[in-house]
Amino acid sequence: MQANGMIFWDWNGTLMDDVDFTHSCLNWMLETHGYPQRYDLNAYREIFGFPIEEYYIRAGFDFAKHPYAELAERFMEHYNAGVDTCPPSAHAAETLAELSRRGWRQSVLSASRRDYLIEQVAARGLQGYFTELLGLADIYGVSKVQVGKQWLAQSGIAPAACVMVGDTQHDAEVAKALGTKCVLYTGGHQSRARLEAVCPNVINDLAQLPQLLETL
Repeated sequence: MQANGMIFWDWNGTLMDDVDFTHSCLNWMLETHGYPQRYDLNAYREIFGFPIEEYYIRAGFDFAKHPYAELAERFMEHYNAGVDTCPPSAHAAETLAELSRRGWRQSVLSASRRDYLIEQVAARGLQGYFTELLGLADIYGVSKVQVGKQWLAQSGIAPAACVMVGDTQHDAEVAKALGTKCVLYTGGHQSRARLEAVCPNVINDLAQLPQLLETL
């Protein structure tokens, strides 16, 4: 690929390493609401996904007892209280810098609420690498497809010149919906097997991305 398009980065689990913390938040939510089941990290990575409402169902929450909106708000309160402990993913800053050096424009396209996204990116000193920080208007984590489509339509950039980089099957769905290429990272919220089932371009280390882009 030529560096004349845009790299759309997912945030949670891709550029910010919140996997262990989010996993612990799930078990905290289950315990707090009186559910007996707990998930180890591998099991968590097999059930996590988007929309978040469906992931909560897979985790075993009963919305008749605990409505999804209430669970989502409780989760975000707990998550926001501890997210400052989550570091950038390994080699995130170096990879962003190298891609910028090569002439790539980069943006974050996230299912997080945009004001949270802005705070989290700034807290890790990464905001200078990005053209745009694109997030949702609420906390319910449905889909970032519409946000991406609107931005591309206004930008005039050809989708085929762009790439979506993420850590979940949803990022592959987003790439397909937007018409961009896709790269998935195994260090995030879903297992390698789940990623390979939907995308041929899978990396174990973000530092592999610049070289991979030359072959796409």
